[in-house]
Amino acid sequence: MTTYREIFGIREFRVLFIARLFAMVGIVVSNLALGTVMYAETGSPLLTAISLFGGPLVQLVTARYLLASSDLMRPRTAMVFTAAVTTSTAALQLLPGLTWWMRFVILAAGYVALAATSGTVVALLSDIVPKDAFVLARATMNITVGGMQIIGYGVGAVLLAAMSPSWLFGIATVTGVVSGSIVRLWISDHPPRAVGKVVERSRRINRELLRSPVLLPLYLMMWVPNGLIVGCEAMFIPYAADDAGYLFAAGAVGMLAGDIVIGRFIPEAVRDRMVLPLRLLLAVPFLLFPLDLPLPVAIILITVSAFGYPAALPLQERLVWHTPDDARGQAFGLSGTGLMAGQAIGAALAGGIAQVLDGPGAAGWSIAVMAGLSLIATGVLMPRLSRSAKPVSAVVQAA
Repeated sequence: MTTYREIFGIREFRVLFIARLFAMVGIVVSNLALGTVMYAETGSPLLTAISLFGGPLVQLVTARYLLASSDLMRPRTAMVFTAAVTTSTAALQLLPGLTWWMRFVILAAGYVALAATSGTVVALLSDIVPKDAFVLARATMNITVGGMQIIGYGVGAVLLAAMSPSWLFGIATVTGVVSGSIVRLWISDHPPRAVGKVVERSRRINRELLRSPVLLPLYLMMWVPNGLIVGCEAMFIPYAADDAGYLFAAGAVGMLAGDIVIGRFIPEAVRDRMVLPLRLLLAVPFLLFPLDLPLPVAIILITVSAFGYPAALPLQERLVWHTPDDARGQAFGLSGTGLMAGQAIGAALAGGIAQVLDGPGAAGWSIAVMAGLSLIATGVLMPRLSRSAKPVSAVVQAA
């Protein structure tokens, strides 16, 4: 199965794709609104970065106890629950008179709930498409991320120029309701992937996944270089102020192009060898940001950089090879949780650097430092990936 026509010929894939479109619109405009409000109210690059990317740190802590729910819950139930949580948190941000710490409490509460279901969508995707079509299906789903980021950040930037961020929170609330309704009405009621006690199984399988000499380097390569580059993105609002939406949209354009090219047109054997060059491409353009670049140049560099994000595709393909079916939801949930936690740490680190430098060019220098750290992390981790290069029997034995 190698074409978009074949992938979209699967009914449930089409439904999942459309639901994801609406979900991503809500996530994008809500994040842009929250970051804008936080920077306007506090003037702090650190608090702004944490508001954009810090929530997953809460998810990382609670995932230790809840992550097995990705396999123990029915997928449709889990996705409706996720939609309800994101809708509720966006609606709560509309309440008048919220202080910055109240907004953080709302953000954190949402991520506590989401810790239970973070691997559900990718695990279901691996069930409804043939295994040899997983990368194409995953890349196609990523198109919803890139495409909706382009639309969401672009439209969001225009809306913010004319009206208050509350309008964006309202849009996020509506799209969350639509996404949850699509899932409830048109996704089949698949059974749970496993049985067991959620806390005990969460802790045991997480421990086995993270102790695996095959999987740990794979996880770290997905989490660390990527997370440090997201720290660069966390500086877009301090760097470009009202034009930040265009920078976020530029990154989405590059990521979308990369997903299409790498996921659709590059053969598997070649794709698997592109992890290193794509990771380097992700970081190198950001080394130029201390130069106080004109906005069009910054947009071009960010677009080129984001083409490197699809390095995650061959890494996720290896994760499918090396995990058993009944633990795949938790394996992908751990992947997603660790990825977002890495992004949150990167954002906090970048915000802290900019806060310490505290000058007109602080955001640009923070961006360059994070890019340099990403290059170092890639160099350290790359040799250890050879352990996961070829399919072997499952290295994690799940109950």
